[in-house]
Amino acid sequence: MKVIVQQEPTGCGIASCANILGKSYAEIQAVANSIGIFADDQALWSDTQYVRQLLAEFGVQTSANKIPFTTWDDLPDLALLSIKHHQENGINFWHWVVFKRIAGTPFVLDSAAYLDNNLRQDFTEIHPKWFIQILD
Repeated sequence: MKVIVQQEPTGCGIASCANILGKSYAEIQAVANSIGIFADDQALWSDTQYVRQLLAEFGVQTSANKIPFTTWDDLPDLALLSIKHHQENGINFWHWVVFKRIAGTPFVLDSAAYLDNNLRQDFTEIHPKWFIQILD
């Protein structure tokens, strides 16, 4: 499976949507930009509404709330995960990745450009705080 890698340093939300939808980064970026979503907008880094809105443009529904992460086994077959949580000036930030089971095998699709392998199974190194279930 090919993982879409983010083309902008702050484009993990756009890349995660591309990984869920099976489309290119450029395709998702063009739609995002057409509805006022830009990777360099700092609000995108600390608000879930932007990825929800972008997925909705393609008819994909998400869970209404953030769901606390408990275990890898408890995750649904497809979800957006928030990892690398930190605060800057009192604002929460995170990195978006996609959790996906492929033929029953769990993977994390991580769009970070600096990774040698963006299809991850090093679950002890990934520390999700919460997730958004992909319903469609």
